[in-house]
Amino acid sequence: MSLLEVRDLDAGYGDLQILTDVDLDVDDEEYVTIVGPNGAGKSTVMKSVFGLTTHMGGTVTFDGEDISGTKPEDVIHKGLGYVPQNENVFAELSVEENLEMGAYILDEVPQDALGTVYDRFPILEERKEQRAGTMSGGQRQMLAMGRALMLDPELLLLDEPSAGLAPDLVDEMFDKIDEINGTGTAILMVEQNAKEALRRCDRGYVLSNGQNRYEDEGTVLLNDEEVRREFLGG
Repeated sequence: MSLLEVRDLDAGYGDLQILTDVDLDVDDEEYVTIVGPNGAGKSTVMKSVFGLTTHMGGTVTFDGEDISGTKPEDVIHKGLGYVPQNENVFAELSVEENLEMGAYILDEVPQDALGTVYDRFPILEERKEQRAGTMSGGQRQMLAMGRALMLDPELLLLDEPSAGLAPDLVDEMFDKIDEINGTGTAILMVEQNAKEALRRCDRGYVLSNGQNRYEDEGTVLLNDEEVRREFLGG
């Protein structure tokens, strides 16, 4: 059984259905990317896994447990971390306070986890007293990922991690994601920079109009003429 299994998922917001019969799998330590045009439902898949949408049908199974429709405050206890695209740091808190908030469900902040995050993102330790709202876009994105890693999740959900970053920071961000995956954390990522995402991931899914269109290894999708023509700009 996969670490994450999504089967025949119907979901949306209120009465508005966005996803129809979506299937998706992420195995232990796997790196999976969802790509597709704007409005395809990519982020809605991510939010549905984390319990942030209206569940209308189908199942979401994580580590053998049906978590369909489970609230986010309960999902986080099960080994999933989520980094939304927007408003993903507490702007008025310091860097270290943000990281400590990532472990709010524990009685004490795990110092080993904090040290691991600082080792992975040295800029965060350098600026641990700085208010998060005064950091650059790339630094805030690293902080958001670091906070999600404070509970050492089995699966990290990343929604558009390169959005809004300066071009010279995009490769650095993808390198950090590669490192996180390389230490054993499974990744499910939604990404508009489709070519780079598919080049780096193990497997990819192409969504269109809230439904599965293609699924294969990332490099296979990247080199598929039909996928390139329809979704990757040739």
